[in-house]
Amino acid sequence: MTIQRLRTLTLGVALATLSPLALAQQADGAAWVSDELTTYVRSGPTDGYRIIGTLTAGEPVTVLETSGDYSRVRDSEGDTVWVLSSELQDTPSAQQQLPALEARVEELTEKLANINDTWQNRTASMTETLKVREQRIAELEARNAALEAETEQSRATIRALQARLDTQEEDLLMRYFMYGGGVAGAGLLVGLIVPHLPRRRRKRDRWF
Repeated sequence: MTIQRLRTLTLGVALATLSPLALAQQADGAAWVSDELTTYVRSGPTDGYRIIGTLTAGEPVTVLETSGDYSRVRDSEGDTVWVLSSELQDTPSAQQQLPALEARVEELTEKLANINDTWQNRTASMTETLKVREQRIAELEARNAALEAETEQSRATIRALQARLDTQEEDLLMRYFMYGGGVAGAGLLVGLIVPHLPRRRRKRDRWF
């Protein structure tokens, strides 16, 4: 937020806060020459009296009395003159309010600048914290991906070992089957051959 924008914002706030204050500060008989003009003043309460001077726009005066369309006022130099009542206003002129407004604007600008600095610091801190958390999350995600890859590799290794084990078991069973079959076949062959072998006759012992 730039200083120009801060000044624009604070000027509006200052106008809103100073208007009730200005009304409260009005004393009985206090008035100000209208901001829109520099008015002529007369020596009496009618247009027939001669013009004896002027009052500057925004100049503060004290209303002493009113007669018809005119009011007798005392200016800042202490002179008493008559001026049209319509050319007076009940609120301080912009010229009178300007120093207070400028002071208020400066005060509010400083406060808003401090608020802006504080907010920027907080935002920077939050951004830094967010970056750290995002980095940590990225690291954890990378670690998780690596672990998943290792897990998948381990599963593949286990599947390969299981397949080899199954193959070895099948080979072992086949060997046992072949060995048992060979033994059984040999026994059967022996059983078939032995009965057909010629028997040797026993010699008889003669005693006589």
